[in-house]
Amino acid sequence: MREKILSTGEVYHIFTKSIANFKIFKKEKDFLRIIDMMAFYQRKNKVSFAIFEKNKSKVLEENNNKNNDKIVKIIAYCIMPTHIHLILTQLEEKGISVFMSNLLNSYTRYFNLKHNRKGPLWESRFKRIHIDNNEILLHLTRYIHLNPVTAYLVDNPIDWEYSSYREYLSCISLQDCICQFKDIIEIEPESYKKFVEDRISYQRELAKIKHLIIE
Repeated sequence: MREKILSTGEVYHIFTKSIANFKIFKKEKDFLRIIDMMAFYQRKNKVSFAIFEKNKSKVLEENNNKNNDKIVKIIAYCIMPTHIHLILTQLEEKGISVFMSNLLNSYTRYFNLKHNRKGPLWESRFKRIHIDNNEILLHLTRYIHLNPVTAYLVDNPIDWEYSSYREYLSCISLQDCICQFKDIIEIEPESYKKFVEDRISYQRELAKIKHLIIE
């Protein structure tokens, strides 16, 4: 069966996980590494990732002055120990596929070298769902930002440093932001905080019975 082509200008929920739910993000350095890779690979780069790492502040400052070299726009993300949630807008043909290929292959090389292992790290191809409604998009950002709370990794989503939740609350410096969402998600930080955190108990309870739900 032929795979559906991802459409330029459209928004997608992207999900990918490790083989056999293997923990591939173990330490802070691992989480920060994949986030840096996301910031790097969302653009057409004239420098290598190694150079980007050494001159991150300078490269990011230069990149903030130009948006026409992006292949995807990151709307939201959450990095979990075994999987990744992303909400992306494709900005050019095959942009999401190129971005995901570069991102996952680069992290695999890093992880395998670090742990002296060989072979794949990710389970098959990434999954994607087309999002064609801004209200659904808003609810989806809440769902992925609550993932660490649902998994009882933290009690409040703001305590999980490896998602875009702090960007949505304007709690980090502009230079550290990698997402662009304000043009399609029009909600004030305090309102968004309430919107998300009012749902914590419900989402945790729903997770307990998820295996009983027929979809």
